[in-house]
Amino acid sequence: AVARGGGLLVAVTGETADPGRTRAVRDAVALLLETGELPLRAHRPGPGRVALVGGGPGDPGLITVRGRRLLAEADVVVVDRLAPRALLDRLDPAVEVVDVGKTPHGAGPTQPDISALLVQRARAGRRVVRLKGGDPFVFGRGGEEVLACVRAGVPVEVVPGVTSAVAGPAAAGIPVTHRGVAADFAVVSGHVEPGAGPGSVIDWQALADGPATLVLLMALDRLGPAAAALVARGRPGDTPVAVVRRATLPDQQVLVATLDTVAAEVARAGLRPPAVVVVGRVVALREQLWGGAPPAPPAS
Repeated sequence: AVARGGGLLVAVTGETADPGRTRAVRDAVALLLETGELPLRAHRPGPGRVALVGGGPGDPGLITVRGRRLLAEADVVVVDRLAPRALLDRLDPAVEVVDVGKTPHGAGPTQPDISALLVQRARAGRRVVRLKGGDPFVFGRGGEEVLACVRAGVPVEVVPGVTSAVAGPAAAGIPVTHRGVAADFAVVSGHVEPGAGPGSVIDWQALADGPATLVLLMALDRLGPAAAALVARGRPGDTPVAVVRRATLPDQQVLVATLDTVAAEVARAGLRPPAVVVVGRVVALREQLWGGAPPAPPAS
């Protein structure tokens, strides 16, 4: 029986006449090769390339199969602060890991520095994985890194990830859409405070008028002004709000309030980033859908 995966051909033979057992082992080996659970990194130089891999919302089990396999093949991993770092423990010791994570409001490598690093390593013939939290193209600056690679003539691919904008609410038992409650949702960066001037491209009036569900990312430090802006523009102050901190991880926290009270409740609870904020009637479904017992954080 033969298994193929990761550029390898593996033959499985049995000492006894049990073809069923041989096929079962072959299938298991093929699955491990496909999912990156076996060592796949080539030990001979090859053409360099870059893969922007979305690592998902936090739980390392939520990375895609392709993303996991590319990690197993990588020579260099350039990792963000919110990427699933538990996956780094399973890398070949010879893999170069470059930490480019930034703390909120803290110092760190600039985006041009990171893009230049990707290009330099790939031009040196290395297989580079840029491991990000969530999805590379949802506030991940993936477009800038793709552009840098394309301009430099470096092969690049994007592996989508599960964005925290949807996974965060789901981990707390909140659907972002639900028949009869919400048929649309918007994902908004809270990085820029409302009223920040012409540099802001966010139309807060449009967000207050609709859609039914708002998901705010990177907004915890500016939650008070954001909530006030929505209420001032017509969103009812009693609109339900949920704050999901460290979604999908064992220490996940969920706080439920309203637009009028959420900033004070977050301050009282001492919640700090990272967190996803969900605004809309769907928040009330957290209790209704689960019979008063919404999902608990995953076990460690």
